[in-house]
Formats: sequence, structure tokens, C-alpha cells
Amino acid sequence: MIRAALGFFVLAVLAFVLGATGVAGLSMEIGKTLLVVFAVLAVLSFVVSLVTGRSPKQLP
Repeated sequence: MIRAALGFFVLAVLAFVLGATGVAGLSMEIGKTLLVVFAVLAVLSFVVSLVTGRSPKQLP
């Protein structure tokens, strides 16, 4: 999800440089929305792991 947010931010900057301000604005809004959703899910996951006392599984 963070990769998609960064992709939309890059698209917004590129569209702004090329003069497509409508596309740049829309891409920036989508990127901001995805970034907020990612941040909320990350904080929620952190809080749930603190409350349940379970540690994350270690990858081999």
C-alpha cells in the first residue's frame, strides 16, 4: 500500500511538471488517502500487538 501511495505521489509530481494540473491534483489526493489508510492500519496493528502481547513471527 505504501508503494501505491508513493507511486501516486510520483505521478502527481510528473503530471505537475508536464502541466496537467488536473491529473496532478487527483493523483495527489489519491496518494494522500492511501498514505493515511496505511498509517492508520500500521498504528492499529501496533496497538493490537501491544494489547494481545503477541510478538511478530520471525521469518527464517
